[in-house]
Amino acid sequence: MNELELKAAETLIELALREDVGEGDITTDSIIPAGTRRKAKMVAKADGVVAGLPVAEMVFRHLDPDMTWNVLTPEGSPVKKGDVMVEFEGTYRALLTGERTALNFLQRLSGIATMSARYADAVKDFKTVILDTRKTLPGFRMLDKYAVKTGGASNHRIGLFDMAMIKDNHIEVAGGITEAVKAVRNNIKEGIRIEVETTTIAQVQEALDAGADIIMLDNMDNETMRRSVELIAGRAKVEASGNMTLERLKEVAATGVDFISIGALTHSVSALDISQRLEN
Repeated sequence: MNELELKAAETLIELALREDVGEGDITTDSIIPAGTRRKAKMVAKADGVVAGLPVAEMVFRHLDPDMTWNVLTPEGSPVKKGDVMVEFEGTYRALLTGERTALNFLQRLSGIATMSARYADAVKDFKTVILDTRKTLPGFRMLDKYAVKTGGASNHRIGLFDMAMIKDNHIEVAGGITEAVKAVRNNIKEGIRIEVETTTIAQVQEALDAGADIIMLDNMDNETMRRSVELIAGRAKVEASGNMTLERLKEVAATGVDFISIGALTHSVSALDISQRLEN
């Protein structure tokens, strides 16, 4: 994880523990003697791809800085049902108090990585790169996108600040694609790319003439996408978006697009089933 991702994780962990533990785990603290130590492990209960082990470790270290953490299945690795991801040891209280918070992070991020791996694998024989979107859980942007990368897909823009994307509402207000691109170009720093959303061949041509760096083909059928790619002819990068199911990916990639963006990688993900088991 990079510095920004670690910082985001730290912020979210503090919030999550404050939310879950509050003034203390009244059940565990009433039953478990302070200082008692136990071993535990995280076990996959379904096939998938691991992501979020560093975050789970950070959760437990908030509760027990001296715990040991032995990863058996590295980040980004595939797991089968029954595989042990990590073995760890710490105070019994820390293991029980941190269990749900650690699992919540680990299961979500592993779910995103698992789906990302499936989509990336579907286009492995093409030049096309699978991208995520901004359709992330609020506050989880950096971690969700970290999980996408861990699964083998790639990140689109992080937010509204690092790439300009001109959509239909912007185009309507500006009076057209040409005017919108010009307005943005005059107000952004050098090096920031401009992407334009298009739905017709005519819009593709206008975006190309306006000097867009990336042209999004939004909700186009495969034949229209193929014609658009031929028209652009490498003068801009091409992104396909809208109704991108796993079953359709190969057909879309075969049109020659550079990217396929998929909101479902983060907004419709199913958590990977993982359990924490105590060892004697």
